[in-house]
Amino acid sequence: MYAWNLGVIWDYRELLLSGLLYTIVFSLLTIAGGMIFGLAAAFARLSDFKLLGLPFAALTELFRCTPLLVSLIWFYYALPALLGIEISATAAALAALSLYGGAFYAEIIRGGILAVDIGQSEAARALGMRRVPVMLRIVLPQALRKMVPPLVNQSILQLKNTSLISVLALPDIIYQAQLITHETYRPLELYTAVAVIYFAVLFPTTLAARRLEVRERTR
Repeated sequence: MYAWNLGVIWDYRELLLSGLLYTIVFSLLTIAGGMIFGLAAAFARLSDFKLLGLPFAALTELFRCTPLLVSLIWFYYALPALLGIEISATAAALAALSLYGGAFYAEIIRGGILAVDIGQSEAARALGMRRVPVMLRIVLPQALRKMVPPLVNQSILQLKNTSLISVLALPDIIYQAQLITHETYRPLELYTAVAVIYFAVLFPTTLAARRLEVRERTR
């Protein structure tokens, strides 16, 4: 029977906490980057300038149809070779995760805007309102209510996706657990602790996302 030694978790608590902090900060940065790309891609694809939307559409479909692990490795190993420059693991991971998440954010934002009855926009334009005020004052407030629950869910997935950055030796919580495991030969304790930590961080956020979905359905 396996003899648990939970003391190893306490002994290396500082490394695990530093890895958790790195994971959270990294997730927030990629969520912000993804939202910026998602907004740009969504509005570009909804604009009347079709040539502007084409590259964003291509990037969106490329990242949605490519595994994140492949994107991480490509940005870190292939892109520097193509450009002839050096790219740090942090920069490569930030770019890959931001664009990957942004591809999904873009479709959520675009879908939310398209879900608003077009008749309201047409009525506002008939009253003399310009396109930008119509979008800001009429379309977006309604679309935002529909977008918030899926955006929160995608952000939860974004945090979970950061677990893959350990392949680039970035010091997230998974990488720290790997280092501790190599020193202590206690993988069961370490990875169980990591699972519990992820659950403790993500479960409250998941409950909040469910409440948002329920509130949206009951409106």
